[in-house]
Amino acid sequence: MAAAAGAAAAAGLWSEVNRCGQNGDFARALKSVNKILQINKDDVTALQCKVVCLIQNGNFKEALGIINTHTKVLTSDIIAFEKAYCEYRLNRIESALKTIQSASQQTDKLKELYGQVLYRLERYDDCLAVYRDLIRNSQDEYEEERKTNLSAVVAAQSTWEKVVPEDLGLREATYELCYNSACALIGQGKLNEAMKKLQKAEELCRQSLSEDSDVTEEDIEAELAIIHGQMAYIMQLQGRTEDALQLYNQIIKLKPTDVGLLAVIANNIITINKDQNVFDSKKKVKLTNAEGVEHKLSKKQLQAIEFNKALLAMYTNQADQCRKLSASLQSQSPEHLLPVLIQAAQLCREKQHAKAVGLLQDFADQHPANAAEIKLTMAQLKIAQGSVTKACMILRSIEELQHKPGMPKSPVHLSLIREAANFKLKHGRKKEAISDLEELWNLSKHLPSSDTMSLKVDVDALENSHGATYVRKKAGKLTGDNQQKEQGQGEVKKKKKKKKGKLPKNYDPKVTPDPERWLPMRERSYYRGRKKGKKKDQVGKGTQGSTTTGSSELKAVNGSCEVAALLTVVSLSSGAPDRWQKLKKPKS
Repeated sequence: MAAAAGAAAAAGLWSEVNRCGQNGDFARALKSVNKILQINKDDVTALQCKVVCLIQNGNFKEALGIINTHTKVLTSDIIAFEKAYCEYRLNRIESALKTIQSASQQTDKLKELYGQVLYRLERYDDCLAVYRDLIRNSQDEYEEERKTNLSAVVAAQSTWEKVVPEDLGLREATYELCYNSACALIGQGKLNEAMKKLQKAEELCRQSLSEDSDVTEEDIEAELAIIHGQMAYIMQLQGRTEDALQLYNQIIKLKPTDVGLLAVIANNIITINKDQNVFDSKKKVKLTNAEGVEHKLSKKQLQAIEFNKALLAMYTNQADQCRKLSASLQSQSPEHLLPVLIQAAQLCREKQHAKAVGLLQDFADQHPANAAEIKLTMAQLKIAQGSVTKACMILRSIEELQHKPGMPKSPVHLSLIREAANFKLKHGRKKEAISDLEELWNLSKHLPSSDTMSLKVDVDALENSHGATYVRKKAGKLTGDNQQKEQGQGEVKKKKKKKKGKLPKNYDPKVTPDPERWLPMRERSYYRGRKKGKKKDQVGKGTQGSTTTGSSELKAVNGSCEVAALLTVVSLSSGAPDRWQKLKKPKS
């Protein structure tokens, strides 16, 4: 009797589970499943249904716990997809890969998940092969989503691996496909075509979402955020920084939930700010540190953000933080050029030029592939220190320049030869100087002619602007008394005798005057900085006063300015978002 009653109760509960599953009410379905498991704790079907209900409710960690605690009954051939899916959603990508590869049977849904895992691992060639196979051998309602994923892989290859994308022959009928196509075009440098694709994507997105009466204008703007972010990125690449900045800030005001998108936009705003508006940059950098960002962006995106954090630390005089970040980057990518350049720039800001040159020399010895660029920077530093001869010696040691006819189109290199010629002229080595100048003339022929460089500057408008230090008064017509006064003043001026210049009180005719006496003290060669310990010298230092200090150092003609000029902040493309990488959840 008791067994019959239990069976009847279980049958009723299973009917409830089935009904709730069809209605999408997985919370109620879970309650019924738990009651079934009270009757039989090792019921395989009930355990499997419980895992599915937990997944549908977003409780991936709990679902994975159920799987791992019931390995005897929930074997890999039964629960492989659900286990791999939970691992994927918990960002345990390598574990998900192992689970999929160890499955006894590769079902279509496992292949779908396998494609997603390969995409996250940035194994784009393998991922492309998986999606091609799925599209070729599947016929269901998910075909459009697979094509979207396929186009996302091609866009990633074009953006991060600089692979020329092949024509997939996809009909761009959805805004997701148009967006991914635009990303691929950006990777090829076809910015105008990419902008047109993004405009089409925006139009299709508005049409698609406006058909749903429940979707508000705010919802539409939120979905368009990533499209607008990519538009702003194109504007930034085209030099339209003001337009890009305005669009970036509009997106941030929407407060999108996609932390990856926010991180990319914040990074790009920082690249526009550079060494200016550092207070805004320090606020924006917090968005790049949000939880989960590392799972939303590619390795190259994350690396670029870390480079820019190190540069921002340098601009804001956070020397220890700059060293820490650049050292971490160098340990991750020992062959990468930027970390060592950042470290050298920081040393130059601390007036440790010799140490900076030594650091660059060590890197050039260890990585010959980057030796030419590093040695150009070293020569630049030597010029900043006044060591023109040593700079010339470094230039002669660059093998790439010895074997190539002509000169690379490097402003740094041209300026070095000019400085060398000046140095030789000063020391009576006219023939060598003439040889250098002839070389400079022959190698600068790639520069545009002066006729093509008309600037069309309105001098009057420029002089009357707020930024003008000296303003020329406009001359008016002189008539009558005014003209006579002007003539009279002119006659008076002619009669004035020239006064003898006053000599300083401590003038000693036997001592040679300082040849640098006309230069400001901080620009003289023997200037060693202010003495520490005085409170008035500390004004403007630290976090709040760092903007002024950083900008003045960048404008100063010294080694730190020259090295910093070689460091380019890296702006980022948003790439294909994860939410457009469609993935089916398991059904109950």
